[in-house]
This record gives sequence, structure tokens and C-alpha cells, in this order.
Amino acid sequence: MVEKLDKTDISILRALQENGRITVKDLALKVHLSPSPVFDRLHRLEEEGIIERYTAIVNPAKLGRGFIVYCSVRLRQMGRDIAHDFISRVRDIPEVAECYNISGDFDFLLKIYAPDMQYYNDFLINTLGTIDSLGSVQSWFVMNEIKNSYGLPVSLL
Repeated sequence: MVEKLDKTDISILRALQENGRITVKDLALKVHLSPSPVFDRLHRLEEEGIIERYTAIVNPAKLGRGFIVYCSVRLRQMGRDIAHDFISRVRDIPEVAECYNISGDFDFLLKIYAPDMQYYNDFLINTLGTIDSLGSVQSWFVMNEIKNSYGLPVSLL
């Protein structure tokens, strides 16, 4: 897939990750093309699934969700049906912003946004704790976010 991207495509992706609300006209100026070919390239990047969606980055602290927890989960036993059930349940939990199936001592890694420690404790007991396949949980509390770029470093392509 990467071999299909030229320098202009990469410049478009970089510009969109910096500002997803940039107009096609301004994007065209930035990548030194006219708006029509930039529009066509955007459409192709979207159709090929390289651009999956456009979104706003919201400040969790401003919305009372600045307490960030990484939570690793080990299931009681691993099996297709058990894993699918866990995944299905986690997808429906609004506090879980990210979920990854990982290797190592744990099966899944969750990123959870909460207002505070008490909320997370209640969440752990009353939400995650209700999932039958849950074996064990280990939590890490973010003290300070050092870097979060919210995107793929397309400059490395």
C-alpha cells in the first residue's frame, strides 16, 4: 500500500493530521497543486481506506475525564467465544477509549478515561467486574501526558 503513495499524498496526509478542518483550497496551496487534483487525491485516499475518518480531538480534562488509566486484563481462560464476548462487552463501555489484544502476561490493554480515582474504582467493580471472563486486572495511572500525537508519523513513510 505504501508504494502507491507519492510525496504529495504524504504531504496531504501530514497536513490533514495537523489540521483536519483545512479546506481543499488551502490544502492545495500547501501541497502546490490546484484544488481539483487535491480533491481527487483525497477521494482516492478515503476510498482506499488510508484516511479512515475525520474527527475532533477533545481535551478530556476540560470535560471532567482527565484521569487516565491504562488497564491490562487477563481473561480466566482464552478461547474464541470468550474473547469475542469480552471484546463485544468492552466495545460498548464508553469509558474505554482504546482496547488492544496484546501478547505477554495479559490478553488486553485498555485505555480508560475517568473523572477521578473513586470513579475508576466504581467502574472497575461495577462495570469491568461484571464481565464473567475477567480473570485479573492491573492498572497504571497516568500522572502526566508527555506526548500524544494522535496520528501516524507519515513523515517516516
